[in-house]
Amino acid sequence: MVTTTSDSVVSVRLDSDVVSQLDELAGEMQRSRSFLIAQAVGEFVEREYASLVAVREGEADIEAGRSLEGDEVRAWFEDLKNGRTREAPAARKRHSK
Repeated sequence: MVTTTSDSVVSVRLDSDVVSQLDELAGEMQRSRSFLIAQAVGEFVEREYASLVAVREGEADIEAGRSLEGDEVRAWFEDLKNGRTREAPAARKRHSK
């Protein structure tokens, strides 16, 4: 891994068994412990951040009225399951309860 001026140094406490496995992986892969940790953390953050963004988008959709009630969706799926095709129910603005 190449260190650039935008890299940050972070300290982390790991279980000794995890460190042993990490060292074994690093040796087999001919990579440094630091490289593997950075790769693992990067993949984790990318996945979890994408999930966070999706949740925020969903919340914005709900706030804007771009959502459906569960009963509407279940009825539509039931129709599809029974061979009755129809368009998906349209999202509509709901009034606050």
